[in-house]
Amino acid sequence: MYGKFLKVERDKILTPDGKPILLKGVSLGGWMNMENFINGFPGVEHTLRQIFIQELGILKAKFFFDRMLDHFITEQDIAFVKNLGINSIRIPFNYRHLENDQKPYFYRDEGFHRLKQVLGWCEKYSLYAILDLHAAQGYQNSDWHCDNNTGTASLWDHPHFQNRLVALWNTLAREFKNNTAVAGYEILNEPSTGQFGGNLRWDLLNKLNKRVVLEIRKIDPNHIIFLEGDHFTNKYSKLEEPFTQNLVYSTHNYHPPGFGPGPYPGKIRGEYWNKLKQKNKFEGEEGTKFAKKYNVPLWAGEFGSVYNGPQSETGYRLKALDDQIDLLEKLGIHWTLWTYKDTGTMGWVTPDPKSDYMQLIQPLLNVKKEFGADPWMHWMPMTVAKHKLKEYGLLLEKELKGDAEVWTLLNNTLSNATGTILQKEYVLLFKGMSEEKIDDILKSFRLENCIVNQGLVDIVKKHCQPMEYANTV
Repeated sequence: MYGKFLKVERDKILTPDGKPILLKGVSLGGWMNMENFINGFPGVEHTLRQIFIQELGILKAKFFFDRMLDHFITEQDIAFVKNLGINSIRIPFNYRHLENDQKPYFYRDEGFHRLKQVLGWCEKYSLYAILDLHAAQGYQNSDWHCDNNTGTASLWDHPHFQNRLVALWNTLAREFKNNTAVAGYEILNEPSTGQFGGNLRWDLLNKLNKRVVLEIRKIDPNHIIFLEGDHFTNKYSKLEEPFTQNLVYSTHNYHPPGFGPGPYPGKIRGEYWNKLKQKNKFEGEEGTKFAKKYNVPLWAGEFGSVYNGPQSETGYRLKALDDQIDLLEKLGIHWTLWTYKDTGTMGWVTPDPKSDYMQLIQPLLNVKKEFGADPWMHWMPMTVAKHKLKEYGLLLEKELKGDAEVWTLLNNTLSNATGTILQKEYVLLFKGMSEEKIDDILKSFRLENCIVNQGLVDIVKKHCQPMEYANTV
């Protein structure tokens, strides 16, 4: 498998021996970019780290986060997903794990060590990895998943942040240019240059894309580079046409059937959804049209269903996902599900609800739900979201016009503001604990202490013929 690089030829990705390959995989969300609904805390990662230092001291704070990372993804996890038959993983990372904010352009050896370690496991189990910059300097969008607590995407207006982003990719390219376990580099997850999906500044996105790609190519001419559209990769109408070789384009496909509420097939949010409706929706999206127009590979880099609603709806969400993967494969679309492990929303595996960690944080999870401080973890249809905002007087005297506006307001007020306030309550749960006790609690994230979403992994196995591997844990 290894020794040479994957390459793009027209609309196909080819193996080193020239055979077409369809990438099928999962994202390791919550590992080198921690997210509230995945890891169980409120707010965003970098402010949580600050409060840990304030309340527990720098040494115990470092111990906590190091051990969270150590237990969250181990070799056993990589062996497990490989045994399901997938051939690739997507590794979302936060620049803060690799670069020191207090010393811009100075890089953290421990972050690079973690990447090298998981890439070594990928090589051992014959998996390709896509390195995904999920949280960029200055924030590439307004949401929590790029570690943004401000609601403002400052990357686009500050050359300093853009320069640091380019320098980081130069460093990554130098580090991994000869690593054939790396399928490629996803230079920026879900960029969004405008608010509410409007006033998109295509010139800024196109300029930065080209700059990063050409800088990488000076160092690394071989690896695939994955590019996304604007507005959380939903918009492609003015994205620059392919300008160099070995480019793959990404689309994210979170559709109502995966979230509900309601039966599938059936009426969800006022529309009847079935497999044909999903197909028509996907084929009508801008990313799909872009890939077809320029005859380039398309990668569904993120999609998935949620399983934390009423138990009676779980089968509907799984059926919707099964249909979605089936149509992607029939259309020749590469795919990576979101996400591998979390505290009970979308994960292939989740910590046991009876585990020490889940029992410890459950009261806080209930508070998060009550205040709407984590709208993704406790998925809210837009009608419920609007009602929740009205409770707090945040819609004032008029309704917001579109779902994008409601979601942004919900995220920026309830998720960012309320979540940040609740962070101290999370940190205090660990105050006074010994390092040994903290370590025991965080072991709840180890695969052997997790519960497998069997219905979900059965779907994955159905679409991925399991392959034997020589080494075992």
